[in-house]
Amino acid sequence: MLAFFQDPNAQKVAEFAAQTNGWGIGAGLAAGLAALGAGFGIGRIGGSAGEGIARQPEAADAIKGNALLLSAFVEGVALFAAVIGLILAGK
Repeated sequence: MLAFFQDPNAQKVAEFAAQTNGWGIGAGLAAGLAALGAGFGIGRIGGSAGEGIARQPEAADAIKGNALLLSAFVEGVALFAAVIGLILAGK
């Protein structure tokens, strides 16, 4: 009765997963977590920059420049993590 509910391709999927040792799952997690972390980081930078400009409008240019630089650093780290994840997926 249990064989009726089982997927006929389950054996093939299990063999493929055993051959790849889970590299694809790890690569997907690495790229996803990198994007998620970058989104949170850039959101915090933008929120803090907005608050800083609201408190001191005369320092808006300096705050915008620093926020842009920090956002570029966060995005660079996220891109690096995603590339490493994709390299691991190719193994």
